[in-house]
Amino acid sequence: MKVAIVWFRNSLRIHDNPVLSWAYDSDNADFILPIYIFEEEIYHKSTQNMGEHRLRFQFDCVEDLHQNLKNKLALDLQVFSGNCLDVLESIKEQLQPLEVILLTEYSTNPSDRTQLELIEKKLINTNQTWSTKSIPSTQTILDVEAIVKSSGYKPPKSMKDMVRLFKTEFGDFDNIVFNINDLNPASNSHEKGLSVKSKYQISLDEIRPLLSTSGYFRGGESEAIIRLEKKVISQHDYVNSFNKPKSISTNLAGNPMEPTTTGLSPYISTGCLSIRRLWNACSKIQQSSQHTVPPVSIHGQILFREMFYLLSRSVSNWDKDSGNSQCKEIAWGKLNQVLLDAWESGQTGFPLIDAMMRQLNATGWMHHLGRHAVSCFLTRGQLWQNWTHGRDIFERKLVDSDWAVNNGNWLWLAGVAPFSMPYYRIYNPCPDSKSSLNVETKDAEFIRHWV
Repeated sequence: MKVAIVWFRNSLRIHDNPVLSWAYDSDNADFILPIYIFEEEIYHKSTQNMGEHRLRFQFDCVEDLHQNLKNKLALDLQVFSGNCLDVLESIKEQLQPLEVILLTEYSTNPSDRTQLELIEKKLINTNQTWSTKSIPSTQTILDVEAIVKSSGYKPPKSMKDMVRLFKTEFGDFDNIVFNINDLNPASNSHEKGLSVKSKYQISLDEIRPLLSTSGYFRGGESEAIIRLEKKVISQHDYVNSFNKPKSISTNLAGNPMEPTTTGLSPYISTGCLSIRRLWNACSKIQQSSQHTVPPVSIHGQILFREMFYLLSRSVSNWDKDSGNSQCKEIAWGKLNQVLLDAWESGQTGFPLIDAMMRQLNATGWMHHLGRHAVSCFLTRGQLWQNWTHGRDIFERKLVDSDWAVNNGNWLWLAGVAPFSMPYYRIYNPCPDSKSSLNVETKDAEFIRHWV
């Protein structure tokens, strides 16, 4: 009897999930054990690695995944808290002597890769009945590992590079549509669910009271599909005319909480929404109308994301300011904790900067032009602090936190990367209505709300 452990990490969905599909739609496994592992800080309310809004959003995602697996596929998501190796060791004890394959999604994050190497060394290599398989193109469109190891690969530095790469991989750029592999429960009539018992096992009901209430963005695949329909599929004119640099950074008029953009980034970063599904939704709308094109279109934003994933795998020290071929070393000022704290808490005295940072602290989100403004202010604009300090704060607090993308954005916005040009500018922290930050200044509704 073969068991497939589907380890959900950053692809918290059942639609178009190659890891889940491999186990569910094939003869590779007789039983499926879906698992999710919370880190230990969830019990200690620690904000060292994950802020309260990001943690709550993650919990919402897992809770929704649990319900969808149960209701649609008759699978019971097993939730654990603790060190990943310890958790898997405890599962191993339960499943002996069965043949087990541990399925994971491919990751470019060095900490994820190191963790998997340790698991293989300590758990897999010492047990002939266990094996692992990393499934590519789960978080991305491209098979990142295959691309970076291909002959002639050069790290992309521009949108032209990415469009050229997509044409090479998929053909006519204007007609790219991807196959979506959604599961069909009717095609798999035999019972495949499996559960175990472990001292690290926890119930979601135990965790819920320990967390803050849901913020403006509620996590989960179900919410992602609703927002995709509301902000993309039903908004043809919006999609066709989408121009990211011209979107208003201070959110919708009358609703200072709702983005003028799609607001889908939290669902993409956690894998609640397949990036291929978003691409296809835009492609379908654009087939019959004139539309904007990369880099300003929604497709352009997806290409930037794919670029950062490629760079995060092919560039050594992607998350560092030294030994990084994509980062010009700058003699930043000595860490000034007073300045950094004022910036983080939204107490700088500059209304727009403070409003943006207070929005981040209250919701875990910020418009990309707001991120332009506050990152410039922290680094090359006013405070002359190392970009890695801001990166760490964003990593902890953003509900759309993504290791590859967050580092790429900070390299970009600090003006230290080859791809920073031609977007290198010093933003006025007190912008008028003509500013490229696209701030609503007539009524200043956003700033009045937050400051």
